[in-house]
Amino acid sequence: MTAVVAVDIGGTHARFAIAEVQDGRVLALGEATTLKTAEHASFQTAWQEFERINGKALPRAAAIAIAGPVDADVIKLTNNPWIIRRSMVCEKLNVDSFVIVNDFGAVGHAVAQAGTEHFQHLTGPEQDFATDGTLSIIGPGTGLGVAHVWRKGSTYRVQATEGGHTDFAPLDSIEDAVLARLRKRYRRVSVERVVSGPGLIDLYETLGAIEGRAVQQYDDKTLWQMGMSGEDSLAAAAVDRFCLSLGSVAGDITLAQGGFAGVVIAGGLGLRIKDSLIRSGFAERFRAKGRFEGLMSAIPVKLIIHPQPGLFGAAAAYAQQYV
Repeated sequence: MTAVVAVDIGGTHARFAIAEVQDGRVLALGEATTLKTAEHASFQTAWQEFERINGKALPRAAAIAIAGPVDADVIKLTNNPWIIRRSMVCEKLNVDSFVIVNDFGAVGHAVAQAGTEHFQHLTGPEQDFATDGTLSIIGPGTGLGVAHVWRKGSTYRVQATEGGHTDFAPLDSIEDAVLARLRKRYRRVSVERVVSGPGLIDLYETLGAIEGRAVQQYDDKTLWQMGMSGEDSLAAAAVDRFCLSLGSVAGDITLAQGGFAGVVIAGGLGLRIKDSLIRSGFAERFRAKGRFEGLMSAIPVKLIIHPQPGLFGAAAAYAQQYV
C-alpha cells in the first residue's frame, strides 16, 4: 500500500488530502484540507502549509489535479497566478514521483473508480453502468467540462476533451433568441456560453427581453439562488431552461462519444442543481434524438455525488500509473 498526497487546485481554493492506493486503485481518501490560493504565494508554500497542518512529513508522492491545460513543462493555472514547473516538482515538493492531470481528467478517474454509492440516478434505467464500453462525462461549472472513460472490465482509460466548445444548437424559439443575443458578442457561440454557471445570466436576460421586462442585472451566483429558491419566477424559468439545454447537450455529447455504457453529470453546479434536474425536462431533452430515442432511453444517466471527486480522481490517476 502506498500513501500519496492528493491535491485539487482551482482558481480560488487548493484542496489537499492523504490517499492510500494499491493495485491501481484508491483504497482510502483522508479528510480534505482546503486552503485559499490567494493566501499563498505559490503551490510550494501551500504544500508546506498543508504539511504543517498535517503535523508530520508528507508522503513522497503527489497526485495533482489542475484547472487548465497540463501538457507543458511550465503550467499556468486558470484564474490563479501560481505557476508549476514539471521539471522542478520533485525538488520543490520533496517527492520521488508525481502525476499532474487536468481537473476534469481527474473527474474521469473518479467516475471509473468510485463505488455505486457515489452516484445518484437521474434518468434512464436504474441499473449500474456497463462494465465494458464508453462512459460520457459532462460537468457544468464555471465552464463546461467534458471527458469520457473507456472501460473493459477492471481496465480503463480516461480522455479529457474540449467538448464544451462545440457549437450551440438551438431547438426552439427561445433558444433561437438566446443564440441571437450571444451572437452579438461572440463570433461563434459554443455550448459553454449557455450550459455553464455564468450562462444563466444570458438565459435570464433573454427571457426578460421576450416578455418585455426591464430586468435588473445580477451576477450568476445571485441568479442561481433566486431561481432555485423560487423567489423570482423569471430566474426560476431560466434555471428550467438551463436544465433543458443541459439535457440536449449531454445527449449530443453522448452520441458523439458513443457513451452508451452510461452518462455522468459532474461538476459543482451539477451537484447543486440535482433536484432541479430531476424535476425539469432534462430527461426528455436527453432522449429527444429522433430515430435514436430508443437508444438514448436505454442509457443510465447518473449524477456523481462523491464529496471530493477531484482529490479522489487525482489519487486514482497516480494509482493507475504507479501502483
